[in-house]
Amino acid sequence: MPQSFENDLSCGYDEIAEQFINIRSNSGTALVKKWAAALPEKSSIIDIGAGSGQPLTQVLINAGLDVYALDASSRMVEAFQSHFPNIPIACEAAQTSAFFERKFDAVLMVGLIFLLPEDAQILLLTRISKALHPKGRLLFSAPHQIHTWNDNLTGRKSTSLGRAAYILWRRQDFIL
Repeated sequence: MPQSFENDLSCGYDEIAEQFINIRSNSGTALVKKWAAALPEKSSIIDIGAGSGQPLTQVLINAGLDVYALDASSRMVEAFQSHFPNIPIACEAAQTSAFFERKFDAVLMVGLIFLLPEDAQILLLTRISKALHPKGRLLFSAPHQIHTWNDNLTGRKSTSLGRAAYILWRRQDFIL
């Protein structure tokens, strides 16, 4: 574990980026494809925690959406840029990002929220709701049950607040 682990805004993923990229599966692509297809063409969307962009950012692009991306790992951002040189990506932590100083029609956030401490999760969901247009859509991943575990790749503590807690922070049209 690196000495700067506590201050690593990439939640340990900068250090294991290559390993993550090599094992990233197509898990979730069918759900994201269905969700993206329900958005109007050219809707603006930000993929928060986009990683290398494979495979989920590609799904958003294929759906004809106006895609932006965000990841806190400089190594992931490098890989993303090699796949999608024309898609704007910021190397920023979601917790402190300005989200390109704009509002979006939709937000995709897969594999990120549970890596953050409980207070940071709540703050991030609140910040995301402010970055969405009215009637904006959010799709994110987290276990339905309240649960704590260690991330398989980084060893970092992960926490799901559980479906009930996430629902308290949802907007009427968020998808959980």
